[in-house]
Amino acid sequence: MPARPSRLLLVCSLLAFAGSPLAAQGASDRDAVSAVLDALHAKASEADFEGYFALYADEAVFLGTDATERWTREEFMTYTKARFDTGTGWTYHMVERHVSVAPDGQTAWFDERLHNDGLGETRGSGVLVREGEAWRIAQYNLTIPIPNDLARDVVRQIRAATGGP
Repeated sequence: MPARPSRLLLVCSLLAFAGSPLAAQGASDRDAVSAVLDALHAKASEADFEGYFALYADEAVFLGTDATERWTREEFMTYTKARFDTGTGWTYHMVERHVSVAPDGQTAWFDERLHNDGLGETRGSGVLVREGEAWRIAQYNLTIPIPNDLARDVVRQIRAATGGP
């Protein structure tokens, strides 16, 4: 019968990994991704068009809160430019964020709870890709979480408004 590793050996192995360069790189990447998302929200709040879109990958897609809002980067730029040119952006404050990075360090995904004065609690989720040394947003999905107790009523309202099934 093969020997089973002791709990002490397992704990020591986990502690050794936590201090390893691979673990440090993962934490560093998560911090870098988080910084990109923080910058995204800051640039949007400032209506900084150039700064905002510098954070997106060329092939990025933005999914808005309306079911019809699936915008390529160029389509979203057109919408955003008209809004930002008025000097008004949109402000979302991060409440909670979770970031994961793929083992190869080239892709990251996240979900974040946000607060917006007009929409209340929202959720952002998406994917970032590493381009050289920089992280760029490849997909951002903004949603309005609906409490389960309200979901059926909201669905009825959506169906009534859109004539959908």
